[in-house]
Amino acid sequence: MNKKAYINRSEVKNYLATADPTVLNYIEQCELQIDKLAEIGFQLSAERDLPTLLNLIIEEGMRITNSDGGTLYLRTEDDRLAFEIMKTKTLGTDWGGVSGTPIPDFIYPVKLYMQDGEPNDHMISAHVGLSGETLNIPDAYENEVYDFSGTKAFDSKANYRSKSFLCIAMKNHESDIIGVLQLINAADPITGEIIPFSEDMQKLIESLAGQAAVAITTVRLIEGLESLLESFIQLIADAIDEKSPYTGGHCSRVPALAIMLAEKVNQTKEGPFGDVQFSREDMDELRIAAWLHDVGKITTPEYVVDKATKLETIYDRVHEMNTRFEVIIRDAEIKYLQAVLANPEKQAELEAEKLAEIAQIEEDQQFLNECNTGGEFMADDKKERVTSISKRQIVLKGEKQNLLSDDWVLNLNISRGTLNNDERDKINDHIVVTIDMLEKLPFPKHLKRVPEFAGGHHETMIGTGYPKGLTKADMSVQARIMGIADIFEALTASDRPYKKGKTLSEAMRIMGFFKADHHIDADLFDVFLSEGVFQDYADQFLDAKYIDEVNVQQYLEIQPKPLSN
Repeated sequence: MNKKAYINRSEVKNYLATADPTVLNYIEQCELQIDKLAEIGFQLSAERDLPTLLNLIIEEGMRITNSDGGTLYLRTEDDRLAFEIMKTKTLGTDWGGVSGTPIPDFIYPVKLYMQDGEPNDHMISAHVGLSGETLNIPDAYENEVYDFSGTKAFDSKANYRSKSFLCIAMKNHESDIIGVLQLINAADPITGEIIPFSEDMQKLIESLAGQAAVAITTVRLIEGLESLLESFIQLIADAIDEKSPYTGGHCSRVPALAIMLAEKVNQTKEGPFGDVQFSREDMDELRIAAWLHDVGKITTPEYVVDKATKLETIYDRVHEMNTRFEVIIRDAEIKYLQAVLANPEKQAELEAEKLAEIAQIEEDQQFLNECNTGGEFMADDKKERVTSISKRQIVLKGEKQNLLSDDWVLNLNISRGTLNNDERDKINDHIVVTIDMLEKLPFPKHLKRVPEFAGGHHETMIGTGYPKGLTKADMSVQARIMGIADIFEALTASDRPYKKGKTLSEAMRIMGFFKADHHIDADLFDVFLSEGVFQDYADQFLDAKYIDEVNVQQYLEIQPKPLSN
């Protein structure tokens, strides 16, 4: 005779409905609890904020058992149980967690071990935290095994009566006890009478505690990995800082500025960014990309990154140049003395010629020293003068040669800044290295776009940037934010060895040109202006002497130039 391998649950319920309604009601309540526990499990696995997670655990524990109060402890590294959340419905207390009310100072963590090293088995939470044993105590006042003196003192002050206790260890997947969940005063759902915690309640809470422990461990693991990543990023920034203190300052300020602008974009409800909304994960992704946007500079030679003057390589060759001028002046003196010996009657005339020649030499020397400092623009007539001066002859080691070598002339005639074309290529190559390095890292899903964001800060809106020649349509909003943050920080930075920091108005004038020339995103720059991002950044990071008045409306009215077909 064949029998069914199982009996359908609905069939059992239909049978019991005619046989014993009380049993049916009990089964239905159990089903509801089981279904709710499954739902809680899903919520616990999905929650990533630890305070919210802890609050969910204790709230559900109190709901399942219909208890009046609860306490959630987490084990600390120094073998204590720290109070994370304390709730009592009838007293209206809600401390710790997401409540906004901290645990009072007079409530100290529970020591798991006594001063002599013995286990603290007198306190129920400590005993459970050490042994993992569940303690279900019907009436604390009648219990003589554990120390409830603190509970009784609290009751006396609060005019409260603690009675039934259920104390359960929270064990993670490795059976390590990471905390304790303690529920107080289970109440009869009909009469409200304080009753002991039933065995069914205990089993449900033990299941909840197990799920909670795994969820807490998961959140802590994620937090730990995120902390490790943050530390690694900071380590890289510190390494760049050690290599170049100027770049290091840049690496820390660009993230701050990028996040400031992104937050204002988030608050925009109309216009091009009305539908743009960055989640917390998006903001983390942008921040990490901003921290790492110059990581490729680790491979750039120091003398290029920190090139303060045009003649600087491993050392500043301007000192060698000035030594050569001293040699020329010495030769002029020798020539004068020899001429006087040959024609003593012309001494006055010869001395005048010598003084004029030395004056010209010193003027040329000063001019070349000024050229060596670099700047925003070097006119063609100055370049021609450098070339002309370079051809002055000097005798070194018995050989006649030009005052300046071709390499020196090339560097002194750099039009903007202090870098020649080869050195600028080395600097520009850092972004290629940055992208290559970041694309090799196995970023988690929510950080997959870090290489894109970090690698786009030298692109323009019309494909004239590098390294990929992207256009606005090819770039995410975050990558375009990076471009503005990188440029504005560089313009206003006062810690560069090769230039002076610019005032706000000077920086904005240049940014205005970039807006007109499609070098930066005009819409984002308008947010940067209208929402006062530049001012917030200046107040936080710039010296007061660089903060001056900016005519915001003037730059808002700038329209990007029409693009030729």
